[in-house]
Amino acid sequence: MKIVRDIMTKDVKVCAPHDSVVAAAKLMRDINCGSIPVCEGKKVVGMITDRDIVISCVADGKDCNITHCHDCMTTNVISCSPDIDAHECARLMSEHQIRRIPVVQNGEIVGICAIGDLATVNIFVNEAGDALSQISQ
Repeated sequence: MKIVRDIMTKDVKVCAPHDSVVAAAKLMRDINCGSIPVCEGKKVVGMITDRDIVISCVADGKDCNITHCHDCMTTNVISCSPDIDAHECARLMSEHQIRRIPVVQNGEIVGICAIGDLATVNIFVNEAGDALSQISQ
């Protein structure tokens, strides 16, 4: 049995709520990722995606340099424990149609688990694929 701690990314890049969406977008570009946790200290308070930035800022004609992450982010963040079974993590991704889950322990972010992390574990390839097809619908 693999647990999330075994497959998650531990070096998580995050934004602060008052960071500009330009800073978030540059971070996404630099790490080749479409979503970033938004944290106050080590506490996850939101997630911001490239889609959030486009829909809530660019499409509305807002100035991306002065629009903050907290203006666009999702606040009802689904997270998991590092000790959760990888099967359960895949189920959560599928159920909530998300591709990345912040991993939280004692209220602090300790990692992030992406659909790609699940796919690297051979026994979860089909499950991760199923989760991805559900997420993509």
